[in-house]
Amino acid sequence: MKVGEAAALMGAQATNVSAELFDKQINDYSIDSRSVGAGELFFALSQPDYVRAGFNGEFVDGHTFIADALAKGAIAAVARADRVSGDAELEAFGDRLLLVEDAIAALQQLANGVYTAWGKPVVAITGSAGKTTAKELTAQVLTSAGHRVLKSERNYNNGLGLPLSVLRMVSDGHAPDQFDLAVLEMGMSSPTHEIQRLCRITPPDVAVELMVAPVHLEYLGSIENIAAAKAELIEGLKPEGIAVLNADDALVMQMREKHSGRVLTFGIDNDADISATDIDTRSLGQISFRLRTPLGEAQASLAMSGRHNLSNALAAAAVGTAFDVPTEEIAAALKTAQSPKMRGQIFDFAAGFTVIDDSYNSNPRSLLNMVRTMADARQGRKRLIVIAGEMLELGPDEVALHRDAGREIAELGVNVVWGVRGLGTEIVAGAAEAGLSTTRFFESSEDAAVEIVKEVKEGDLILIKGSRGVATDKVVSALRARFPLAGEE
Repeated sequence: MKVGEAAALMGAQATNVSAELFDKQINDYSIDSRSVGAGELFFALSQPDYVRAGFNGEFVDGHTFIADALAKGAIAAVARADRVSGDAELEAFGDRLLLVEDAIAALQQLANGVYTAWGKPVVAITGSAGKTTAKELTAQVLTSAGHRVLKSERNYNNGLGLPLSVLRMVSDGHAPDQFDLAVLEMGMSSPTHEIQRLCRITPPDVAVELMVAPVHLEYLGSIENIAAAKAELIEGLKPEGIAVLNADDALVMQMREKHSGRVLTFGIDNDADISATDIDTRSLGQISFRLRTPLGEAQASLAMSGRHNLSNALAAAAVGTAFDVPTEEIAAALKTAQSPKMRGQIFDFAAGFTVIDDSYNSNPRSLLNMVRTMADARQGRKRLIVIAGEMLELGPDEVALHRDAGREIAELGVNVVWGVRGLGTEIVAGAAEAGLSTTRFFESSEDAAVEIVKEVKEGDLILIKGSRGVATDKVVSALRARFPLAGEE
């Protein structure tokens, strides 16, 4: 895409920009001056933009980094007209500025313009947990079936990440006609209609609802409010689109009434269009099952752990079914899938212990799901150890939710519980109330990392999990730095 084309799609003022610059090709799109590269279009985001877009928190003013971005080779910068006006330093770059009312809105408008011109199917995935895993599995199924898939990078699922993902169609030499469909995560963390906004950028043809769980309660207040926010995905679904709903989640199934078109359900415990039977989760990092869809049955396996990941696989199978992928092909695609980084990765160490790295994020439901996964795979293990960081944004019931989680962890037969940072103390307290004496609390992940390398023993199975802000991945890194993996000796 050329600078002039981008300016037109954003409705930007560019009276001082030369025709020569307008004709130059944009290599990529950036919101971070630290990583901006040559030929990229830099978006200078500022607090008013974040507020209007529904983001929580205080953010730095990207306009202070325009000079740095241009010095690093950015082709031009998108800036707020009211912020540039009267600022002599910024006005000096006027021949390289595209002026808009709101830089985030401009980014989203640009992505919508690219999407509209492309006009092919969008699969949108939301849920309180599992979005990234389900996205990767879905992309795997559709790619294996021969579709050229654009997918969200990492967990790019908000008002910045989603448009940046869409703009990959016109980045690094790519063209929209190189992609047949898109698989995009859509997330939310506040009561500001985030998913509704995302659906306006890329209206979904297939909308996947994974689950509703008590996350972001600090901002949303109740599980019912979370469900209502998640339901915006179904409300934003095209009338002729397909809703993919988790039959095992009552709050998700209530969303069925929000779509008059086709619905596909997936589930393990309840009747569903896409289901699994003959399930075997006893081997850590391996699930075997028989996949059933309206198109047939096939024996399947998944190189992941836990029934929650099986549910994510069934969601992916439902999307495959929506695109008429034969059941046997879906099963073959799932067999080759791998866990995304820090989301249930299994590390077997040469010293005879195993780590489940699920340190990307945490909430009570996902934590207990992983502990149950440990319990299913405990055969031959001497100790089950849970290192659990505090879970953020749980609202006024956060103390009780942490304590209840600790109690349930102990009741599932875990031998050792370590809590990390803040309300990790309540996880430890709950485990102690349930009769577990081998508990410890650490103020930080760094402190826990120092101790685990001293305490780990042959035969241990260790789950490491916590909200992203707690950085429990540092505990995993300490173990990997100290001990070689099996086969690396």
